[in-house]
Amino acid sequence: MIAYHDNEWGIPVHDDRALFEMLCLEGAQAGLSWETVLRKRESYRRLFKDFDPAAVARMTPARIEKILADPGVIRNRAKVESVVTNAKALLKVKKEFGSFDAYIWSFVDRAPIAKRRHSSAKIPSSTPQSEAMSRDLRERGFRFVGPTICYAFMQAVGIVNDHHSSCFRYKSRP
Repeated sequence: MIAYHDNEWGIPVHDDRALFEMLCLEGAQAGLSWETVLRKRESYRRLFKDFDPAAVARMTPARIEKILADPGVIRNRAKVESVVTNAKALLKVKKEFGSFDAYIWSFVDRAPIAKRRHSSAKIPSSTPQSEAMSRDLRERGFRFVGPTICYAFMQAVGIVNDHHSSCFRYKSRP
């Protein structure tokens, strides 16, 4: 978890594939620990074609069954099927906005929100921005994108800087 925090969490991401991966993994995490998801991330990458949205969108029901049989993923049918559903929705967003990056960062006017946090107790589970993102994603057909999942996603990909103000990552961010 320390390596994930120090090298990934909260660093702004602008790559469509990486954004798609994090959105799917945050959805897979629902009700579980993030550590569980991180341990399975390489299997998710292998089974979901390195989160290439076009390749994932073409996955067949037979392929989904094979994925569900693999112990390297969280074998929850709704969560696994949501990755394919979300890939199809992402491709539509990409056509409309030019990129998933342009769309997802539009919820914060393309600039990270930096909060000055002094303790974990003050970090919310959702915000008006994550609620708006969740609502819009759901209207576009995405699944496993509730406001709490969206806020965790926003933190993970650096849309929100929720590092404690004493953390070296907070200070290295805008």
